[in-house]
Amino acid sequence: MVRANNQDSGYAGDHLFLVADGMGGHAGGDVASALVTRDLAKLDESPRGTPEQSAERLRRALLTANTMLRDTVKEHHELAGLGTTFVGFLTVGEQLALAHIGDSRLYLFRDGELRQITKDHTFVQRLVDSGRITEEEAQYHPRRSVLMRVLGDVESSPEIDTMVLDTRPDDIWLLCSDGLCGYVGDDDIEKILRRRRSLQGAVDDLIDKSLSHGAPDNVTVVLVERTPTAELEHEDLYAPASAQRPGDTLEIGGRLFEDDDPVAVPADDEAEVQGAKNPRFVGSAANAPQLRDGTTNTGRTRLANRRRIRRLPAVEESHFEARADEYLAELLAETRRANRRRRAMWLLGVVAVLAALGGALLFGYQWTQTRYFVGTDGDTVIIYQGVNQDLGSLSLYSVAEDTGIPLDALDGLERRTIQRTLGASSLQEAREIVVRLGSVPDA
Repeated sequence: MVRANNQDSGYAGDHLFLVADGMGGHAGGDVASALVTRDLAKLDESPRGTPEQSAERLRRALLTANTMLRDTVKEHHELAGLGTTFVGFLTVGEQLALAHIGDSRLYLFRDGELRQITKDHTFVQRLVDSGRITEEEAQYHPRRSVLMRVLGDVESSPEIDTMVLDTRPDDIWLLCSDGLCGYVGDDDIEKILRRRRSLQGAVDDLIDKSLSHGAPDNVTVVLVERTPTAELEHEDLYAPASAQRPGDTLEIGGRLFEDDDPVAVPADDEAEVQGAKNPRFVGSAANAPQLRDGTTNTGRTRLANRRRIRRLPAVEESHFEARADEYLAELLAETRRANRRRRAMWLLGVVAVLAALGGALLFGYQWTQTRYFVGTDGDTVIIYQGVNQDLGSLSLYSVAEDTGIPLDALDGLERRTIQRTLGASSLQEAREIVVRLGSVPDA
């Protein structure tokens, strides 16, 4: 089931690209992601200073946005517990200045291979890093939605990861919420990007793949490609925002150009900088934002009737755990209990299978003992109980009666027939076979 309200927000501008995934219930998540996205959009201007300085600007801006969220909760107590993840970057020349907190991700698709750049700030990622569980086990862990770091009213000064990344021509950078990466594997994402015909087509395929895997969460995808400006006409510089899907599923296509040269920052840091000409907001942040030319720009709406197929367990809504050490100890104990339960269930399953096999063998053996056949031990004619078969060292037959008739007393045809054995459904039928040989007196 897709949440009725969209808690994701996305932004694609001239130099800034980001995704924020809100949390905190029906009212809080969308507010948190929208406030942070629209506040950070103010940084979408011509690059200033070095990439390292731009990364620091992003970090400081996120801390300021975190304070804003805390102040919002003080004024609106019903929003207590709100928070949001964030992943975004500023383009500075041929480099990216990245900031990240939470479980929204940045991927790099380069030379036909996909690589995850950010590391999730989640409880299960800590378990993976410490070697307690594998990457595969993390995908199905019952606490995979627990975040250890977010923006919001849960922490006054959260730790924010920053880094500077180099780009190459034809690089594709993918920003997404966990509505995509929580349901579509990296291999599938890589295949979609390999066979893309356009950025927008790739975005549509990623969204469709996520929905077909039963994603109940909002899905937001931003694709940014480094493309030389000379290859595009002016009207192509801003790829159209794709349609919103049912349940406010969102996507953006974008491009990164080589002419994003940094502008020197004066000592007083008061240089006038040209802002984004046509910023695009989607999700909660797309509440008719005013552009600098007085117009508005949001994603177009298109309805699509799609069948949802659930293939992975539903991911519960992301939430933050402030007392990490206590929570870690509690979940480790829970993990041990779950492991013991799994081992017990496995043993019960093995016992059940063995019991079923044993029952089948016993039933089969009991059936064989209702059958008879007339044969010989090499000297006399014998009536046997069972079937003329062996299971290893176990014989499925035993002597029922020794008729005492010498095998040599039979003519050639009868002797060969007895040596091949004659089957009977009962002891009486076996005796009648012996009588017909004409060599045994009536009992």
